Amino acid sequence: MSSRILIIGAGRSSSALIKYALNNSEALGWNVTVADADPAAAAAKVNNHPRGTTAWLDVTKTNDRRELIGRSDIVVSLLPAHLHIEVAQDCIRLKKHLVTASYVSQELYRLGDEARNRELIFMGEMGLDPGIDHMSAMQRINAIRGMGGEVTAFRSFTGGLISPESNDNPWGYKFTWNPRNVVLAGQGTAQYLEDGKLKYLPYYRLFGNTWDVEVPGIGKFEAYANRDSLLYREQYGLQNIPTILRGTLRYPGYCAAWNALVRIGMTDGDFPILDSENITYHELMEALAPSGPGSVKDRIASMLKLEPKGEVMKRLTWLGLFRKKRIKLKDATPALILENLLLDKWKLQPEDKDLIVMQHQIDYRIDGKIKRDVSNLVMKGENAQDTAMARLVGLPLGIFVRLMSQGKIHATGVHIPTMREVYEPVLEEMKDYGMEFTHHTVDL
Repeated sequence: MSSRILIIGAGRSSSALIKYALNNSEALGWNVTVADADPAAAAAKVNNHPRGTTAWLDVTKTNDRRELIGRSDIVVSLLPAHLHIEVAQDCIRLKKHLVTASYVSQELYRLGDEARNRELIFMGEMGLDPGIDHMSAMQRINAIRGMGGEVTAFRSFTGGLISPESNDNPWGYKFTWNPRNVVLAGQGTAQYLEDGKLKYLPYYRLFGNTWDVEVPGIGKFEAYANRDSLLYREQYGLQNIPTILRGTLRYPGYCAAWNALVRIGMTDGDFPILDSENITYHELMEALAPSGPGSVKDRIASMLKLEPKGEVMKRLTWLGLFRKKRIKLKDATPALILENLLLDKWKLQPEDKDLIVMQHQIDYRIDGKIKRDVSNLVMKGENAQDTAMARLVGLPLGIFVRLMSQGKIHATGVHIPTMREVYEPVLEEMKDYGMEFTHHTVDL
């Protein structure tokens, strides 16, 4: 069956998907179009492949978008999450299947009946986190149930990090995915369940509440709560579970320093700084610091109840927040100023290797005993182009599109990949690309 595949977006996470689609295009009879607002980025990734074409697309231009979608059979959207809904509505109208790696919004779920009526498959959360986390969790949960175990707690942690040999900055972090999402991460209120009690963490407290996570052979990490963990109780078939938590992993020390940025006001994306292109970072810190005697740095430290020469203040200083250097961004919000600063400071160098770490901890009762099933995934990238992040986001998308084009997926409507017909073949093929989970069980 020949298929016309449209991939919208040629950014950081697209390279492995585009490569997979083109490498399999001959055998599967695919023609692959990569559309992006930056045609050079798309052309570099298609690299004159005989079955690949590129298209310029400003996704806000409705007619251009619909024309491209109309000429496709399967659409893969790698756009920022808030833009998927327009693409999804076009796919309904034009009767095209849709696959994305982003969280499925309530708006997208509301298209479920229409998609089903048109026999369309809309699959969201088909990347790394969300995506591989769902698939691997369901595989373990179903294996535990198959042994007669009753799941009593589910905790899942994922981090897109920098590999130890490329970790050369005090934050232990570099960008391997959308920088804007990193700067705005955690805004809103995170919620989870702990021993049968609902827990809410508003943004201003989020990074001050962390869990220690140990990954064998790699070391210690800290985790902060990720969005709404409760969404997945039903999806995972864990409606009556007393504990469910999903978290994001970082190297130790990151969360305390990011918490300082939140409390200073540097992650605020709501108000533009007056005359921002002409003031210095130091002047911005002066504007955000309490008045009084002492240096700006000392007053910021005092406001945050931190040691002026401590680790957190060292990290803030390293970013350049106290430098008398002009910001040079017009009408910029603090979040945009911070993002711009981090783009330079947290840039992945050509030979840098990134690191993906995922751990599931599933507690279960069996034969009167409580046990914990621990599964770990550790994958390292090759360099700044061939990242583990791009592989683990892009390859599941590519494999799913292959399964769909071969008629092996029957679940019409809007879904996430928690069904066996999806996760078994995807996880199996991912082993060919070096993705392997290790498992061990401990008695509690």
